[in-house]
Amino acid sequence: MNAAAEALDGASHTPAAPPQVPTFIRVVEVWVPDAEGMLLVLDSAWYGAARGLGLHSSKMCFGRGEGLPGQAWEAGHPLLIKEFAGSGFRRTAAAHAEGLTSAVALPFFDADRLKAVVLIFCGDSPDTLTRQAGAIEIWRNQPELSRDMVLDDGYYGAISNVFEFISRRTAFRKGSGLPGQVWQSGLPLFLEDLGKGSRFLRADSAQTVGINRGFALPCTTNTGNHYVMAFLSALGTPLVRRFEIWLPDPDAAYLLRSSGFCERDGALDSGPLEDRVGKGQGAMGRALAQGVPSVGLQAEREPGGVGVWASQAELNAVVALPVLQAGRVVAVVAW
Repeated sequence: MNAAAEALDGASHTPAAPPQVPTFIRVVEVWVPDAEGMLLVLDSAWYGAARGLGLHSSKMCFGRGEGLPGQAWEAGHPLLIKEFAGSGFRRTAAAHAEGLTSAVALPFFDADRLKAVVLIFCGDSPDTLTRQAGAIEIWRNQPELSRDMVLDDGYYGAISNVFEFISRRTAFRKGSGLPGQVWQSGLPLFLEDLGKGSRFLRADSAQTVGINRGFALPCTTNTGNHYVMAFLSALGTPLVRRFEIWLPDPDAAYLLRSSGFCERDGALDSGPLEDRVGKGQGAMGRALAQGVPSVGLQAEREPGGVGVWASQAELNAVVALPVLQAGRVVAVVAW
């Protein structure tokens, strides 16, 4: 998909969010091991309006167990911060100054080898009517204990009283609900309207609190457990502005868009062959070639038609997240 941290889903029949509406996802950072494999250093990032955090972060590094990136490295699975103060987070003042309210760290492993840690920072809309209309969930299955996937941790903002209560008492089997479908397929999934159909098992409670969009991504770990990360949001607080899923050809020589959604243009069909992205080309091609997340800050220059679409939608950045299975890239998610 296109344009870092600008909202995901919405349906073609749903009014697009105004350009000035802030997205739920506000900042994306990619931290990678240095040459010695001892420290995590900043590889690429999209800060949007949070330039102060960017300036504060550019010269930082993290050892194993240090800060949120280092903690996710040591834990071997996704971690969520619901409150920066007192969490071991090393940039609390800078995050608060930018209106950021939560963050999730997503490690990318090839077997036991860490390839990167992605930090995704979220912020709630300053509008009192839509404030805190977003959620982050980490779902976990421990095969030796259960066949179910249960909530490992979640951030729910102002909807915690209702939606969090139900979520913490919900479990999913493979193929059931948003987390269960992603767990079964091993591929990302976006639902533009959680209140319709049977694919989202908490539809009634989601409608009650105003949540209507959902995106879930399978996570790699080195723990033997299965994890799925989900983002949920309301119409007034879109996740990102454009969201796309790209799949590789059988030889992993190029990527072709499978599906997507743009807040301006609505639902996106599969892309034509001439708009494919070659391995190593642009942010998405690098994600395919290296199996490492990548941020491109000049979306209009991205190859394969991506730059044209980004320019038309007035999007200026691309965040590409590879989806790995046994060290092989099986999809690339683009924001």
